[in-house]
Amino acid sequence: MAPRNKEQEAEVLSWIFEVLGEKVPSGQYEDILKDGIVLCKLINKIAPGSVKKIQERGTNFQLMENVQRFQAAIKKYGVPEEEIFQTADLFERRNIPQVTLCLYCLGRITQKHPEYTGPGLGPKMADKNERTFTEEQLRAHEGELNLQMGFNKGASQSGHGGFGNSRHM
Repeated sequence: MAPRNKEQEAEVLSWIFEVLGEKVPSGQYEDILKDGIVLCKLINKIAPGSVKKIQERGTNFQLMENVQRFQAAIKKYGVPEEEIFQTADLFERRNIPQVTLCLYCLGRITQKHPEYTGPGLGPKMADKNERTFTEEQLRAHEGELNLQMGFNKGASQSGHGGFGNSRHM
């Protein structure tokens, strides 16, 4: 399990509350996110209508459903399955760094959605850089003899006696 990075956690929290247009509440990172209410509000702000029902209070099981709804919504939004944390990672504090990683991924994925105009999180995603070559350009290298293709300019291993043997001169 990766060590926790308090700076990244603070960056994630400030991004979440900047998107929500609210002040960052005081408290522990995992406690603020644990019940899933903030997460559901976040994905609804990024992609309106993603989570239909947010359980504001109730049993632990009902609050865990918020986290599960958030996970389903971000998966639909484009966050890859392998980046999404398990509910227990957050709810039972098993793997908080995975929660942070997941939220960073969500912040990056927002860049691929032109309808999202809020702040971004993490590094800018690379733009597609497609190149086209003419047939002539593609064939230009064919006259060259690549040194990786076995041409060794006359050198050979003849007389080499294998590992550990000294060279007889």
